[in-house]
Amino acid sequence: MTFSHSIKSFDELTNHELYDMLRLRSDVFVVEQNCPYLDLDNKDQKSFHLLYYVDSELAGVTRLLPAGLSYNEISIGRVVIARSHRGLGLGRKLMEVSIEACEEKFGKVSIRISAQYHLSKFYQSLGFTEQGEVYDEDGIPHIGMLRP
Repeated sequence: MTFSHSIKSFDELTNHELYDMLRLRSDVFVVEQNCPYLDLDNKDQKSFHLLYYVDSELAGVTRLLPAGLSYNEISIGRVVIARSHRGLGLGRKLMEVSIEACEEKFGKVSIRISAQYHLSKFYQSLGFTEQGEVYDEDGIPHIGMLRP
């Protein structure tokens, strides 16, 4: 298995990369999680997108948001691994590369996320701490987390 990734602004994405990224997000967030929500929130155009490949197949993506777009801090969002690539430890690899990419693009500053609550321990293992109370986001329990 070979792993690779690219980090691109919205304008740098090819049509095929954009389609594959949005398809993956829709497959998981809307269809698999049975959660109809508006994924296209006008934040993609101002964000960087990390595309993570296994053997040239898109296996995961994240969205890297500058400070002020969703939160006062920079943020990592739309974290997703394709069902076909789960169980390989890619979630950790994807997040580690995403954290490094945030530091490269925005500097070494705090990172805020809105995590599905059942993944809180996973994010804690990456240096994030829970902030506030659990809340409902589109029918799924979430919690704010911060990595100082």
